[in-house]
Amino acid sequence: MSNTSSVDGPERKRVPPGQVVTQGWPVLHAGSVPNISLDNWSLRVHGEVKNELLLNYEELLKLGHTVQTNDIHCVTSWSRLDVIWEGIRFKDLMKIVEPTDRAHFVIFEAEQGFTTNLPLEVVMDDDVLIAFKASGRPLEAEHGGPVRMLVPKRYFYKSAKWLKGIKLSEYDEPGFWEIRGYSNSANPWKQERYAGLSYAEIVKNRLKAYGRKK
Repeated sequence: MSNTSSVDGPERKRVPPGQVVTQGWPVLHAGSVPNISLDNWSLRVHGEVKNELLLNYEELLKLGHTVQTNDIHCVTSWSRLDVIWEGIRFKDLMKIVEPTDRAHFVIFEAEQGFTTNLPLEVVMDDDVLIAFKASGRPLEAEHGGPVRMLVPKRYFYKSAKWLKGIKLSEYDEPGFWEIRGYSNSANPWKQERYAGLSYAEIVKNRLKAYGRKK
């Protein structure tokens, strides 16, 4: 990988095992980069919530912003340190929609049918954002713009690009990468990269996921 470096001292403690620091921002995704107009973008929050919500881009920006600095860790073994993010805290959005008592999991819905999933308790951390800026600039499309998730304590595939929906659910619904053998929990400090599933289990998961979409 180009633009990589080794780190020592206190900075080394910020890098999970098996990761290499990059000065760039590698672009990795399945499918094509969608062309999303800000005029047509919207975010739907639905499922196990008391107040379903549909926001356009301007309405999202009117919610309380936060700016924070976080490291990101890709499952493919690169890490990027000290990225400045701007967005809406996920937990602040949850104060508006009010999850029901049956809400235990969150499914992030992205363009082109992609999804990823995490327990609600995980994404209620203070550092989880619905992000629209990185390094002081609006998120570029190749990096998930106009709006993406940021879940810093998990491998980066859990930070869904091209976000368009957030569904709260009583039950877990493993997403695109998860049903293909990637870890459902994705903790970089435990190197939870892959789920250790057999091929038969992966096929079973994919068929189950396709059934949910019908």
